[in-house]
Amino acid sequence: MIELRDGEDVLRARLAARELVRQAGLGLTDQTRFAAAVSELGHNALLYGGRGECELSDLSDPGHWRLQACVRDHGPGIADLSGALRDGASTGSSLGVGLCGARRLVDLFEITSGPAGTVVTVQIVAARRP
Repeated sequence: MIELRDGEDVLRARLAARELVRQAGLGLTDQTRFAAAVSELGHNALLYGGRGECELSDLSDPGHWRLQACVRDHGPGIADLSGALRDGASTGSSLGVGLCGARRLVDLFEITSGPAGTVVTVQIVAARRP
C-alpha cells in the first residue's frame, strides 16, 4: 500500500506500477499505460480527496496476466459520476482528462464514489502466450 499525501507519493506509485508490469514480463507499452493511469488516479486522489492510497496487485492466473491498481481517496465523493466520466468533464480547474484518460489506458475500469470517498480499480489484462 502506498500512501498518497503529496506529489512525491504519486510518483512513487507511478514507478511502482511500472515496475509491477515490468516484473510480470510485459512490454514498455503496457508499463507506460498502467503507470500513466495510476499517476492520473493518484493525482485525482490528492486534488479532490486531499489524500489517498494506492494498492497494486498481481492477480495473474495461468492464462492471463492481470495487474491491478486500486486508488482510494477520502474526499466528499463525486456528486455526478456519469458526468465526471464524460470526455472533457472537469470538476476542478483541470482539462478533465484524469478519469477519462485513465479509463482509456486500461482494460478494466471500475469506480465507486460516495460521501466517504472514491475508489477506482483498474487492470491491464494480457493473455499469456504458450
